Amino acid sequence: MYFLSGWPKRLLWPLGSPAEAPFHVQSDPQRTFFAVLAPARLSIWYSRPSVLIVTYKEPAKSSSQFGSYKEAEWRPDSTMIAVSTANGYILFFHITSTRGDKYLYEPVYPKGSPQMKGTPHFKEEQCAPALDLEMRKILDLQAPIMSLQSVLEDLLVATSDGLLHLIHWEGMTNGRKAINLCTVPFSVDLQSSRGSFLGFADVHIRDMEYCATLDGFAVVFNDGKVGFITPVSSRFTAEQLHGVWPQDVVDGTCVAVNNKYRLMAFGCASGSVQVYTIDNTTGAMLLSHKLELTAKQYPDIWNKTGAVKLVRWSPDNSVVIVTWEYGGLSLWSVFGAQLICTLGGDFAYRSDGTKKDPLKINSMSWGAEGYHLWVISGFGSQNTEIESDPKSLVKQPGILLFQFIKSVLTVNPCMSNQEQVLLQGEDRLYLNCGEASQTQNPRSSSAHREHKPSREKSPFADGGLESQGLSTLLGHRHWHVVQISSIYLESNWPIRFSAIDKLGQNIAVVGKFGFAHYSLLTKKWKLFGNITQEQNMIVTGGLAWWNDFIVLACYNISDHQEELRVYLRTSNLDNAFAHVTKAPAETLLLSVFRDMVIVFRADCSICLYSIERKSDGPNTTASIQVLQEVSMSRYIPHPFLVVSVTLTSVSTENGITLKMPQQARDAESIMLNLAGQLIMMQRDRSGPQIREKDSHPNQRKLLPFCPPVVLAQSVENVWTTCRANKQKRHLLEALWLSCGGAGMKVWLPLFPRDHRKPHSFLSQRIMLPFHINIYPLAVLFEDALVLGAVNDTLLYDSLYTRNSAREQLEVLFPFCVVERTSQIYLHHILRQLLVRNLGEQALLLAQSCTALPYFPHVLELMLHEVLEEEATSREPIPDPLLPTVAKFITEFPLFLQTVVHCARKTEYALWNYLFAAVGNPKDLFEECLMAQDLDTAASYLIILQNMEVPAVSRQHATLLFNTALEQGKWDLCRHMIRFLKAIGSGESETPPPTPTAQEPSSSGGFEFFRNRSISLSQSADTVPAGKFSLQKTLSMPSGPSGKRWSKDSDCAENMYIDMMLWRHARRLLEEVRLKDLGCFAAQLGFELISWLCKERTRAARVDNFVIALKRLHKDFLWPLPIIPASSLSSPFKNGKYRTVGEQLLKSQSADPFLNLEIDSGVSNVQRSQSWLGNIGPTHHEIDTASSHGPQMQDAFLSPLSNKAGDECSIGSATDLTESSSMVDGDWTMVDENFSTLSLTQSELEHISMELASKGPHKSQVQLRYLLHIFMEAGCLDWCIVIGLILRESSIINQILVIIQSSEVDGEMLQNIKTGLHAVDRWASTDCPGYKPFLNIIKPQLQKLSEITEEQVQLEAFQPITAGKTPEQTSPRAEESRGSSGHGSIPQGEVGGSSMVSRKEEDTTQAEEEEPFQDGTYDCCVS
Repeated sequence: MYFLSGWPKRLLWPLGSPAEAPFHVQSDPQRTFFAVLAPARLSIWYSRPSVLIVTYKEPAKSSSQFGSYKEAEWRPDSTMIAVSTANGYILFFHITSTRGDKYLYEPVYPKGSPQMKGTPHFKEEQCAPALDLEMRKILDLQAPIMSLQSVLEDLLVATSDGLLHLIHWEGMTNGRKAINLCTVPFSVDLQSSRGSFLGFADVHIRDMEYCATLDGFAVVFNDGKVGFITPVSSRFTAEQLHGVWPQDVVDGTCVAVNNKYRLMAFGCASGSVQVYTIDNTTGAMLLSHKLELTAKQYPDIWNKTGAVKLVRWSPDNSVVIVTWEYGGLSLWSVFGAQLICTLGGDFAYRSDGTKKDPLKINSMSWGAEGYHLWVISGFGSQNTEIESDPKSLVKQPGILLFQFIKSVLTVNPCMSNQEQVLLQGEDRLYLNCGEASQTQNPRSSSAHREHKPSREKSPFADGGLESQGLSTLLGHRHWHVVQISSIYLESNWPIRFSAIDKLGQNIAVVGKFGFAHYSLLTKKWKLFGNITQEQNMIVTGGLAWWNDFIVLACYNISDHQEELRVYLRTSNLDNAFAHVTKAPAETLLLSVFRDMVIVFRADCSICLYSIERKSDGPNTTASIQVLQEVSMSRYIPHPFLVVSVTLTSVSTENGITLKMPQQARDAESIMLNLAGQLIMMQRDRSGPQIREKDSHPNQRKLLPFCPPVVLAQSVENVWTTCRANKQKRHLLEALWLSCGGAGMKVWLPLFPRDHRKPHSFLSQRIMLPFHINIYPLAVLFEDALVLGAVNDTLLYDSLYTRNSAREQLEVLFPFCVVERTSQIYLHHILRQLLVRNLGEQALLLAQSCTALPYFPHVLELMLHEVLEEEATSREPIPDPLLPTVAKFITEFPLFLQTVVHCARKTEYALWNYLFAAVGNPKDLFEECLMAQDLDTAASYLIILQNMEVPAVSRQHATLLFNTALEQGKWDLCRHMIRFLKAIGSGESETPPPTPTAQEPSSSGGFEFFRNRSISLSQSADTVPAGKFSLQKTLSMPSGPSGKRWSKDSDCAENMYIDMMLWRHARRLLEEVRLKDLGCFAAQLGFELISWLCKERTRAARVDNFVIALKRLHKDFLWPLPIIPASSLSSPFKNGKYRTVGEQLLKSQSADPFLNLEIDSGVSNVQRSQSWLGNIGPTHHEIDTASSHGPQMQDAFLSPLSNKAGDECSIGSATDLTESSSMVDGDWTMVDENFSTLSLTQSELEHISMELASKGPHKSQVQLRYLLHIFMEAGCLDWCIVIGLILRESSIINQILVIIQSSEVDGEMLQNIKTGLHAVDRWASTDCPGYKPFLNIIKPQLQKLSEITEEQVQLEAFQPITAGKTPEQTSPRAEESRGSSGHGSIPQGEVGGSSMVSRKEEDTTQAEEEEPFQDGTYDCCVS
């Protein structure tokens, strides 16, 4: 509603002694002048500019006679001021403008500026007038005066001797006797035959205020009782007065009255404000609500505020400001929603955490339209310092001006059918939407942050204010700020109304006279060309947009006529282009629904108009015709009480039961907010229904309205929409109410399922209350969101460190900004429906919203809130809601996630209660596995680990681990390995210990892996917990004792994990899934070579060479070779094959292996460093702060970088064979002797053919890598298969060299021989493309069969000597294989002597990881 903006301004008081400090401020009824009282001075200030105009100083002699000034009251026409004094005198001052045309301050413009034109009224608007103050009359009432109150043409004065004086403004009593309060009867209500009198002698009124709409006075007596005195007839005499009082208030201190809502707010000594209203039927005082700070929000101060000192309603009656004896300021909406309180947060504490003294307020008064609050601060505890430091600014008395921004709903309630939030400040507007073209500026916040408290334009506020497109009305947190045209403001300040159109692209504002409008697309204001026309109209009832037209109700000054006008936005702003309709009485409210305008007039009548577009000739206008008039005078006691009036399509029937369904979205009913009571008048459909097929819609007779029904109490705002959406009928046909402190309410339609006939006993609508944490300013119907705004504060006190600056305003107060906020409300509504056993309706509503992005969050919120309430409740709950909510959530596929997310965000103590309602976590885990939702299953695992014994969680973890391996979810696999280890190590202790990061032992990187059976551990441990941190793992104690402990317990667990990994690798090999095997080894750090060595004769045998070959072609996207038809083929034609391959490559780009980037220019050292970063699926997931990162890096780096200079350096950690060199490896195979200079046509074709039959480069890198692995492990049959697929005879040669120079199992040789024969047969029949290559390697095959027969057995497995073939492997690796007997000894037993071998293994692992990384990696092709 209202929000603080910027810092308060200080108006300096003319220097005088501290005894002359001001203590009271009172604005005149128009709020243009402010009377400020000091003990012997009366000053008049002007509001804009805020300057002192005139001061009257009481001479010392008369001052001692009258006593010091106490209180001031203005005459309704602002021509007189009455001032009460301490000794019981009333002084009447006349305000005269004696100097004729003279002004105190005038604006000065440069010559030729547009303002110099002779505009009427121009001078008065722009200048501060020069006034004189003259004391005309003195009245002595002979008793101290407690309260002054202006009532119509009289002044009502309460004195401390218990009398009420009614005095004429001319200073005469007119012979009327003073009323003695003891003679006024008081009762609980007006129906009592006679009331009791105030029995005690010294009773008098301490504070009072007149309420015009209730026609009476709210009073506070000196003993703390409160009451309401009303004249029974029009005569104001003691016999005619009657008082009512509530029984329970005995500590009243002050009172303020809200005329629009008929509320009386009584401040109490306890610090709360009790707000009463009068019962229409009995006349009794009813408690409406209380304004009090809660212990929850302000635990340290809620009951230490002291008594309420002042209560003031804003000029538009929509908010009330309260201040207390011990300081502080709070702002509340009409029905008690707290908007601002300065007793907490940055208002109460400095940035270093020390407490500030709260601001004590002696007097306050609202400025015009509520944009300013004039405050006179009291010094309180600082009194002693005033003399010692006269120069200090804050000690110097002054007036503070707090600045406010308010929601447009406070003054123009017809804006409630929009989905935009629009706030108006005194010279700018804040919107929550802007054009899509404006998303470039990231610093849009500066626009608001630098919002200058002064009247000058902020340098940012004009052009730098960008906001996001209309697609999202929530978007970011910054506003789109529009500066109101200064030319319009100069003569029409203050802005009274503003409105935005449906699309959020045009804004119109109304000041004192006329109006202006602005386009967000062109960024231009449009003003009246003829100023006389602007100054001749006063807009009275607000304004609204209808398509491209502005509809407004105004008073025509020159014709003394009330009018309804429609202006077209695109034409010039001139009355010539306006459509004008005369109105019989003043229009108070106006609203537009579809093509109808509804107005409420001062004679309590409602009139409906139709509005339609007319194009006569060049001009487009809109014409307005009266449709229907409804008199409401029977129901409305005072026209000023109507807060808003709207037409809606909402009715108690929900469209299904109507005889004519198309009428369901017509203007069905009128909603009227009468002083907070929401009244609905529906169309009366009980009579005969006329079918108007033929008649013209404008001539048709509209149905009459039924008598009004009260829908709700304490209503501040109402939102409806005229849009229709079959899918979201619940949300779009609902009525949304904002009820202040009571939260929100929704009047929801209930629909029978599948258009069944509704039950006659079921209501067709239901009113559901719910609380939200923000003040609602707009409702997004389809999106199930409420939009609002909230005050945020920024402290700048750290910038002022000098002592002299300690008292700057910038130090005392934080800088206030307004932030946009939004809140989901769907879960509240679903819950309310479930509480009322309307599960079917809740389901229909929820199903219509499943597409919303935050729907999962809605279900989670609902489950969480119900769980927290019920599980922490002290008393047993007779009818718990949790089972119902759980059953409801099972209707949605998100059920499993919702439950586990809710559990993870709830404390462990509540889990049993939760799972008792939703089901056993073991069953839920299994459901996740069946649904293949592994991430959610992993979350359930954590819950199982906490709720079950370790054996159960291990069993479930194993299941999940196997499934994750199966699906290639490597991230999850790594977590599962870590998790299984944690369970294993933690089995000795029953309770799950607190999680801490696993620390490596102190002796550097290598030692860390000593106790593991395979070195996959380091990769699993270094990976940070990504999506689900499977925590609650046992920390590994560091130091020597820790090592021993870990050695025993880890060994079994690691063996267990290894068995699973081996089993998976075996499966992959049996199914010839080499690509998956490579990826598996790289991602999980699986020691592939050592395992292959062991499995050489078992799982790592190739059973069927042909199937293996086909499968590799398919997996690596490697095209089968084809035979070129040399006479026909041309390089161009064969280029086709290449493109086919490329297309295949593109189509497969989702495949992680093809997303590897190849970068040829990175040195080995760099690459080996970056390897660590590539363990995880993506680079940035590595936790750089992980405790053992650096040591691990050393461990991996040392072997690589030491050898980087060797003549046999690792060519590229990805393929250690040099056969990938483009010239040697690929092209020379075509014809080893041909000269590059003389390429014949057929040779060119041959080359292009070769290129066409190559697979993607990444596949080539991966295949060579696998070839290297198999070569190291001695799986020669696999090497042959890969050699065949790459079609490189050098590989086959190399294998033969190995076979000749080392001991090779005869069974394997036999296998290779039969396999190659099978391939030959297959090539002859099915794939002739392989024949040329098989012919090339014929001699080698011959040699192979000879070897097989001879069974040559060499004594040792010698490394091949350098230089034999270009594809030699690293001798270093071979030697170490021999020396360490790789794979035969379990790792745990290898002693310190085999340090070299351990380094070596790490090297190989580094090599293994690379090509199968999912993330990016670098790879050089030498």
